[in-house]
Amino acid sequence: MKFTLKIWRQENAKAKGHFETYKIDGISPDTSFLEMMDILNEQLVNEKINPVAFDKGCKDHSGPVSFDHDCREGICGACSLYINGRAHGPESGVTTCQLYMRKFKDGSTITIEPWRSNGFPIIKDLVVDRRAYDKILQAGGFISVNTGGVPDANSIPIKKENAEKSMDAAACIGCGACAATCKNGSAMLFVAARVSSLALLPQGKVEGARRAKAMVDTMDALGFGSCTNTRACEMECPKGISVEHIARLNREFLSAKLSE
Repeated sequence: MKFTLKIWRQENAKAKGHFETYKIDGISPDTSFLEMMDILNEQLVNEKINPVAFDKGCKDHSGPVSFDHDCREGICGACSLYINGRAHGPESGVTTCQLYMRKFKDGSTITIEPWRSNGFPIIKDLVVDRRAYDKILQAGGFISVNTGGVPDANSIPIKKENAEKSMDAAACIGCGACAATCKNGSAMLFVAARVSSLALLPQGKVEGARRAKAMVDTMDALGFGSCTNTRACEMECPKGISVEHIARLNREFLSAKLSE
């Protein structure tokens, strides 16, 4: 298979970015998207392939394309790319590293961009700074009270329905697709998943009021937008996390405000 890749190149956070195009051939349909990017970078390093820039006045970048990745198993959330205008690409329920080139038509043009969100400033090329999510977690996405040893914690009865919903929320990998997809750049689904995963468990209720308020306040301070219930976040979440958790977050937040 052969493709034309239209890739966003940006030297650093302050530089002006632009698209550059690259031709790549001989790609197996069973090649993953990130493996295809590896092949492109190997060509750029070893064969000195020069891109054909869409913008004639742009600076020529013949070096490898910077992109983020880690586990390549759909667990870490690092492989965050906008592909043909959609977070993680054309297939639903997968991360970029789980996307294969057979999902694209042979000879097609693929547009590859970084996340577009105020909360995720670009570092270089396709790499964005996602530390904002870490700061939100540090504000309250944890349990600090003494819950006893493991046997004691496991002996606390929890409804099966609550346990399952908590585990579903905990499946969030923090990739940022929700905020990058939302027209408002809202991180509500991420915050809701983290709050909900703990709010449904007895161990998390002790700090519930402080947690919701602290995480929402931090989210707002970091420049993420407000939720207007378009549900785009739910559609693009690779783990299929429901907006039901946003409703629970709102209840937890209002309860915290009323108890002040």
